[in-house]
Amino acid sequence: MKLIFIGPPSAGKGTYAKKIGPHYGIPHIATGDMLRAEVANGSDIGKSAKGFMDAGKLVPDEMIIGMVKERLQAPDAAAGFILDGFPRNIAQAEELENMSAIDAVLYIKMPEDILVKKVLARRVCQKCGELYNVIDIDEQGIRMPGIQPQKPGICDKCGGKIEQRSDDNAETYQDRLKVYHEQCDPVVEYYREKGLVKEFKPSGPPEEMTPQIIALLENK
Repeated sequence: MKLIFIGPPSAGKGTYAKKIGPHYGIPHIATGDMLRAEVANGSDIGKSAKGFMDAGKLVPDEMIIGMVKERLQAPDAAAGFILDGFPRNIAQAEELENMSAIDAVLYIKMPEDILVKKVLARRVCQKCGELYNVIDIDEQGIRMPGIQPQKPGICDKCGGKIEQRSDDNAETYQDRLKVYHEQCDPVVEYYREKGLVKEFKPSGPPEEMTPQIIALLENK
């Protein structure tokens, strides 16, 4: 299964991908995580990308495309993958066609006021990238309990330190959301014209939503 997950920042793409990937035995390939790893390692790519990321802007296409192309050639992606954060514009989508066919595009939609609350409450493990959220949401027909670690500030998965990302603030998020709509809305329409888009509106916690997404992807 070769999938793309599209949705605004903090819509849950990474959370769902980490649960659905193992179901199909395919890797979750998140360009954001790849870039943050490069920044943490202090690589040339990381140094170049950091300025864009801190400003809430997109990293140049050629850098992202090169990273994704190399990752898709890895053995674990031969049977499929979930792309999260790529493609982010039409140019990237066209380049992806030269790399691989796509089976479906999951388009995750959520009210923007709830997205803002989610992003301000998001926390991430600095070591392994595991995601947490420190608030409970129950409004507009959406019920999402917070995802809290067993020990405050400590990742359940690896014991790493959990912190808020430097770009998870209201001002930067609004900039990211504006860029997302400008660049990604046309990508959704690009794939909609190909008949690949499957829209999903989360209304509950990930453990309840994951089976629904799988059924949607499999047309059940």
